Amino acid sequence: MSSSWDQPPHDPNHPPDYGHDSYLYKVPAKVPLIEKPIDDYRKMKVIVIGAGFSGITAAIRLPQRVPNVDFVVYEKNPSVGGTWYENHYPGLACDIPAHTYQLTFEPNPNWSAFYAPGPEIRAYLEGVTKKYKLDRHIKFNHKVTRAEWNEETGKWTVTGEIPGSEEKWEDTADAVISGMGFLNKWKYPNIPGLKDFKGKMCHTGHWSLEPAGEAWKGRRVAVVGVGSSAIQVVPALQPWAAQVDNYVRGKTWIAAPIAAPVLQSLTASDGSAKGNYYFTEEERAEFSKDNAKLFEFRLKLEDELNAVHGATIRNSEMQNGARAAFKELMQRKLAKKPEIAEHLIPNFPVACRRLTPGPGYLESLTQDNVGFVTSEIKRITETGIETADGEHREYDVIVMATGFDTTHVPAFPIIANGVNVQDAWREKPITYLSVCSANVPNWFNSLGPNSAVGSGSLLVLLEKELEYALKAIGKMQREGIKSMVPKAQAVEAWTNYMDAYFPRTVYSEKCRSWYKGGKEEGRVTGLWPGSCLHAVFALEHPRWEDFDYEFLPDHKSILSWLGNGWTTMEYEEKVGHRAFYLENIDYP
Repeated sequence: MSSSWDQPPHDPNHPPDYGHDSYLYKVPAKVPLIEKPIDDYRKMKVIVIGAGFSGITAAIRLPQRVPNVDFVVYEKNPSVGGTWYENHYPGLACDIPAHTYQLTFEPNPNWSAFYAPGPEIRAYLEGVTKKYKLDRHIKFNHKVTRAEWNEETGKWTVTGEIPGSEEKWEDTADAVISGMGFLNKWKYPNIPGLKDFKGKMCHTGHWSLEPAGEAWKGRRVAVVGVGSSAIQVVPALQPWAAQVDNYVRGKTWIAAPIAAPVLQSLTASDGSAKGNYYFTEEERAEFSKDNAKLFEFRLKLEDELNAVHGATIRNSEMQNGARAAFKELMQRKLAKKPEIAEHLIPNFPVACRRLTPGPGYLESLTQDNVGFVTSEIKRITETGIETADGEHREYDVIVMATGFDTTHVPAFPIIANGVNVQDAWREKPITYLSVCSANVPNWFNSLGPNSAVGSGSLLVLLEKELEYALKAIGKMQREGIKSMVPKAQAVEAWTNYMDAYFPRTVYSEKCRSWYKGGKEEGRVTGLWPGSCLHAVFALEHPRWEDFDYEFLPDHKSILSWLGNGWTTMEYEEKVGHRAFYLENIDYP
């Protein structure tokens, strides 16, 4: 799409005289003014998909950033929280410091632990929703099943269903903000006999068993996997179950605590042995009443998170140092069972796959009631698991901690200009700065492809992506833009930039990771190509010249948005005053 407006008749032999420096200008044909003030912004309808961190933040910022906006958030679950609503397996916790896993403008002084448990994060999101009265904008139990762009009207038609019923629904909007996330399509491994097991089996992403506690006493448990969820489940169940066997084929780094200097300053008086710290009531109360102290603590944590980007660069001094330090830490914690360290410690660089501090995981592996099984699973039987080495172990419960579909292929058809994004992204997602999608007008992603960070604060990047989207929606509203979509050359340039950047990082090394869509080798589709701070700068000032635009029918000129030369406050009699520019003077 491109902008268009009437052009004047032009005789190349007798060009019109436009006056002084006329060669600089092309004057379009005379067009009528749009009879409205410059700031009489048209009504915009926005649909937000998902009520996790992205959807909640969008719901807060939309009315703040975009005047005269009507919006609705569609959430498939009965409550807010997104992944923190859907996941509730034993041991679920934040694997970065909780005081950095919160909205910048809504700090929580009451986190119970350095790595806060999952239920607290869900409660935090519920509290934010209540504070900003967002329930009135959210339609729960509304699952989106299709989105289709109408090029003629310049609107999205979004359709869906009410889970558990035959009821369908439909809505239209000028723009869509997708906050669907991608770590929510849990999947079972392709192992023969999955349906033969007569005991209890569930996936960590769809937990259907009891929480850790008395109910697990006497149970023999298998935990399959060595990703973030397995690393949290094993130490949560170990104190309760009679036996816990962790089935591990791959390797992984267990990190020293993130922002270790800050954590050590806390544990100096606590002596926490498992890499976490639990704040006392007095400390939480002090954070609540002393905003300056809380801010200083947050500042130290964020500074530490942003200081380790160098470790993501191949063969850097920081990477080599981290590798040596983590190897020593793992060997020390596994000294009781050194054979586990021999299998678990990777030969690929630190951070090639998702890095986690895993509080308590290594310690639990050394306990007498924990087994570490490295032989490949041959099949699931009625009573347990048979491995390739001929061993058969019987279990009461099998926990599949085997991850998610991380290909970024949308969960439902998104049709634009005759193309389904599900098909277009089957091999690789095609975006511009992660926020916008190729050939998909007026659609904005939050935490879409190439949005996660290997270091730094994920939620800072989320906020910046949404600010970018809201700036774009505001531009559409102000300038009479019917649709905007990134230019093909801008999309290609973004792809080329990523292809040039990632080979210098550890992410492109050979290791199976959701950063690469679950593959050992291939294109990095999960991470922003740079540091978190790099993303902040990149998204701060949109390059509007990287987009193609189509204008509303009544906007015959690219400057039709200027209106009739008036502002609304000059029309209105009761406006307080008309010198708003004196209220926020930027004094040098």
